[in-house]
Amino acid sequence: MAKVEIYTWRTCPFCIRAKALLEAKGSAYIEINLDGDELGRDAMAARSNGCRSVPQIFINDYHVGGCDDLHALEQAGKLDLLLKV
Repeated sequence: MAKVEIYTWRTCPFCIRAKALLEAKGSAYIEINLDGDELGRDAMAARSNGCRSVPQIFINDYHVGGCDDLHALEQAGKLDLLLKV
């Protein structure tokens, strides 16, 4: 099973939507909540080539991007392949 990590804010609607898709796929994930955590956000930005918006999603250390990127993978039929690795 793939290692899925998602950086979030608790009330972010895009974070909630991305997590809902992962849950619908039956994928377990590690949530890194950044509410009030500027050092954590800096670490996320370093890992995601400067992206500071949430969510930022990684599957097996591959930077997927944000919510729209995750849904685009699903629409293209590529998300299942990443999640099964």
